[in-house]
Amino acid sequence: MDTTSEAAIREKTTERLEKAMGTFGTAALASMEEQLPWFRRMPADQRSWIGLVAQAGIAAFVEWFKSAEESRPAIAGEVFGTAPRELLRSIKLKHTIDMVRVIIDVVETRLDELAAPGGEAQLREAILRYTRDVAFGAAQVYAQAAETRAAWDARLEALVVNAVLRGEVDDGMHSWAAALGWTSKPVVVIAGMTPEDEEPEVTIDQMQLAARRARVDVLAGVQGHRVIVIVGGAEDQLEAARPIAAKLGPGPVVIGPPVDDLYDSTVSAQAALAGLKAAAGWPDAPRPVLASELLPERALDGDADARRYLVDQVFEPMCAAGAPLLDTLTTYLEQGSSLEATARLLFVHPNTVRYRLRRVAELTGLSPTDGRNAFTLRIALVLGRFGARPARV
Repeated sequence: MDTTSEAAIREKTTERLEKAMGTFGTAALASMEEQLPWFRRMPADQRSWIGLVAQAGIAAFVEWFKSAEESRPAIAGEVFGTAPRELLRSIKLKHTIDMVRVIIDVVETRLDELAAPGGEAQLREAILRYTRDVAFGAAQVYAQAAETRAAWDARLEALVVNAVLRGEVDDGMHSWAAALGWTSKPVVVIAGMTPEDEEPEVTIDQMQLAARRARVDVLAGVQGHRVIVIVGGAEDQLEAARPIAAKLGPGPVVIGPPVDDLYDSTVSAQAALAGLKAAAGWPDAPRPVLASELLPERALDGDADARRYLVDQVFEPMCAAGAPLLDTLTTYLEQGSSLEATARLLFVHPNTVRYRLRRVAELTGLSPTDGRNAFTLRIALVLGRFGARPARV
């Protein structure tokens, strides 16, 4: 068949397509109603939009078929430009492909009556090529929408993290978190350092990947050289933090105390950041480490919350228990943790010293016989005595 004959057949087929185009939309919607369960469940307004997309797809095919190959329009703009942006949120890419397949099936079932004599193969080939282009166009539209949403989500995530750090945990922040699908409780905040020579976006992606593997939810933000990770739904905070810590840069990784929800997350964030700052005072700290295990370093570094905790929860209970308990602990620490030396200086039996030290552990949760706990107790004693000194000094 020569070029002139092909052009003539294409022109006659185009005329037939244009005449039948009005009925295609109705037939396509009826076929979707019959074949696609998800379409039947959609609200009427969304089905109406899909009808417009279907009509646009058929019109675009006719225009595409009659155009010279070098001047054919872009499929994505012709077909998917009809639909509102909200429709992309309701219809998955798979559903879009299903819809296109049904529309093309409607055309193919009438191929013999639509094609001019001798043009059946020409029309069939055009349908196959058009379907391929539509599939690629759909993928491009959804990819662009996904990139746009990802960028918006990243901005929302950064806003939530910043609000937590500033203590602005109001209903507005909760709305941002809800837009990100956040519903998890309890909450802990983890602070660490950024990996070397890695873009912030890559770091956050790594946090999200680690969180999925740990089956927890995270909101992450990079601030300078620090990474702040809000973790939700962790049953064991240390177990949840380990895979996240593996994705962070060198240096300490500190876990704030667990809190009930995002409204209280600033408390956890402040403890984690104070611990990150003070962790240099304990080079052998485990990674990750609880902020509560860094109380003495935090107190020495000027953290008011840590100082208050050591006084209120460690020093004051011992004071309330009586002077012999404080005297025994002080002497024990000053004598290098020697039971015998302490007993001699206090003129008591070593078993009495043991009893009093056990009592200290019961009241404070810190055992004087443990080196690290003994250091914490010593700092608590000093801070408590600072508070008890006379005002005139």
